[in-house]
Amino acid sequence: MSIRFTAKARRGMVALTVATGLALGAAGCGGGGSDDKKPEKSASPSKDDGSKPSAQEGTSQDPLAEMKGPQGLLLQVTSATRDSGGFVTVNGDLKNDGSETVVVPSNLSGNETEIIKNGSSLGGATLVDSKGKKRYYVLRDTDGRPLTTTGLPTLKAGETVPVFMQFPSPPTSTTEVGLQLPGFPTSTITISG
Repeated sequence: MSIRFTAKARRGMVALTVATGLALGAAGCGGGGSDDKKPEKSASPSKDDGSKPSAQEGTSQDPLAEMKGPQGLLLQVTSATRDSGGFVTVNGDLKNDGSETVVVPSNLSGNETEIIKNGSSLGGATLVDSKGKKRYYVLRDTDGRPLTTTGLPTLKAGETVPVFMQFPSPPTSTTEVGLQLPGFPTSTITISG
C-alpha cells in the first residue's frame, strides 16, 4: 500500500466519523417529532389574584401583637419563628398611625455604643423569657451591626415599613416571651417552630 492510499483512507474515516457524530447529535436534539406542530404551552396563566405575600413582606393576617409607641407609632408583630440555627426571627410592620410625619425615635436603637454607631435601628429590642428568667438581646454580626432593620426612615402619616429583629433562641420548651422595645409597652408573643 502506498502512503497516498493510506492518507486517503484516514481522511475518509475521519469524515465518516464526523458525519456520523453530527447525524446522531442532530437526531438527539430534534425531539423526534414533526416540525408541523405548534409549541406546547409550558405554563398556563394563574386564575387567582397573584402570589400571596410572605411573612417577611408584612401580611394582612391578624398580628400576633400590637404595640402602641410614642408619636403615633404602631408596631404590629406578624410572626415570631424559631429557626433551625438557634435563632428567633420576629417580623412585623412599623406604622405611623398618627396624622403627622414622625421621625423614628433614636432610643429604639438602644443605648449600646456598638449598636448606636451603626445608625437608627430596632437594636434596643429584647425578648424576655419570664419562666427561664432570661433576657435575649438583638444579635449582632461580626462587625457589631445589629441583626435587625436599620436605617429607619421618617414615616409620613399612614406610612408602614416592614421590620425584623433576630434574637438567640430561648429553649424549645419556651413558646411565649415578652417583646420589649424602648418607648413601647411589653407585649407577649408566641414563638412558632
